[in-house]
Amino acid sequence: MTASDRTPADLLRSALAQEPARPLVTFYDDATGERVELSVATFANWVAKTANLLQGELSAEPGDRLALLLPAHWQSAVWLLACSSVGVVADVGGDASRADLVVSGPDTLEEARACSGERVALALRPLGGRFPQPPAGFADYAVEVPGQGDQFVPYAPVDPHAAALAVAGTELSGTQVVERALHDAAGVGLAPGARLLSGQAYDSWDGLSNGLYAPLAAGASVVLCRNLGRLADGGLEKRVESERVTHSVAH
Repeated sequence: MTASDRTPADLLRSALAQEPARPLVTFYDDATGERVELSVATFANWVAKTANLLQGELSAEPGDRLALLLPAHWQSAVWLLACSSVGVVADVGGDASRADLVVSGPDTLEEARACSGERVALALRPLGGRFPQPPAGFADYAVEVPGQGDQFVPYAPVDPHAAALAVAGTELSGTQVVERALHDAAGVGLAPGARLLSGQAYDSWDGLSNGLYAPLAAGASVVLCRNLGRLADGGLEKRVESERVTHSVAH
């Protein structure tokens, strides 16, 4: 990171400038057998496209509140960084009825319908696939995002001291997210090149930090595992070895 890294989006920009080809997020879903590996450059491209969708097509502005109703998933990580890029508050598991817009997975669509603003749905299918039939009242992320621009420029500068993330009753600014992520990374000894395996949900600060923010802040990478409990005996040990994991937070 650099001295100018005051938001999570700044951390990603620095990582892209320094080591675009290194792995950043490796995602497993042990219910489907899916494995996706995203380099810094590939992840940043998804973030740019999503931020353009958020700012352009969805007309989101700094300070708007987005209810993020998604599990721990690589696409959830993309949305968190896209919100940071635009200046939108990512309210993880937030009340859709109080949000300006909502992003939902397939299991929370009814809850998401409480939002009177723009609604986006993610099928969370392997390879970022679309819904076979788009949910009524929602834009299908997999349909909308591919045509967005590969470079993102916010209409207005993002205030690093403004609210950026809300999770489990705690609201943090962009600067506070970065500071906490750096503290967490130092606490477990994450260094550039480290690989942190996390099986934690994205419903707490610890889950978000271990599953995205701390590795990003440290120049490390994350092996993000959904449905880790479905691994057969010995499966976790094999994954730790095959993925060259240096740190692990399975639960």
